[in-house]
Amino acid sequence: MDKVLIGDILHKVRKENPLVHNITNVVVTNFTANGLLALGASPVMAYAPEEVGDMAKIAGALVLNMGTLNSATVESMIIAGKSANDHGVPVIFDPVGAGATPYRTEMAGRIMREVKISIIRGNAGEIANIAGFQAEVKGVDAGNVQGNQIDLAITAARKLQTIIVVTGKEDVITDGITTFVGRNGHPILTKVTGTGCLLTSVIGAFAAVEKNLLAAAASAVTAYGIAAELAAERTASKGPGNFQMEFLDQLASVSGQHVIEKAFIEQREGEVPENEKSINNSRLR
Repeated sequence: MDKVLIGDILHKVRKENPLVHNITNVVVTNFTANGLLALGASPVMAYAPEEVGDMAKIAGALVLNMGTLNSATVESMIIAGKSANDHGVPVIFDPVGAGATPYRTEMAGRIMREVKISIIRGNAGEIANIAGFQAEVKGVDAGNVQGNQIDLAITAARKLQTIIVVTGKEDVITDGITTFVGRNGHPILTKVTGTGCLLTSVIGAFAAVEKNLLAAAASAVTAYGIAAELAAERTASKGPGNFQMEFLDQLASVSGQHVIEKAFIEQREGEVPENEKSINNSRLR
């Protein structure tokens, strides 16, 4: 992927200051809002069913996050999602913990049936479960998925007819035809709660300013990973608390030049995976 394009989209986020409507979970609300502000976006956290439709239609992007799930939140997500669909606002979905309980899996399916989702971001276990495969999910954390993560992402994108972002040691971003594989980021991200959820909202910020949603998603994942690397370098002798604070600072200062120097992302032209049939018919665990 063109590194200059990634930097250009990052610059557009800061120039346009897009409104990102988040219906997210109570664990990560503060971190998500501060992360978006640091990046240059404008977050709003609106949950009431009486207003979510009005808020979603004026936003640059809508982010739906299932982290702390309940029936009222699901209803608000669907109202907001339908409004976003009606007004051409991209919807980014984070199916946190899908597969951990039947309720989470059922609600993820309902949201995807009733709302046209533009981009879905999750770990391999979550993506496998929402795509109809079986995978072990521990709470809301990544579970175990057997098989090729790239094949899983491509198959899920084709089946769900949306852009899929599978994050992990390698990040896979695909629309089922064109696929990007990124390797930016740092393991310490797993020691700070909400970093995956914030990434989903950062993808929303990039999608709010870039009509090519695949490029937006790939650019967001790359810039985010580079910010994490920079923060980890500056807090190498310290712990996750210091990293968290430094990470917000690096989201504010990561630049196009950093992208040119540090981006590690490659494009792969998608073909029907050799083992697509086996993925659809096997148990991923």
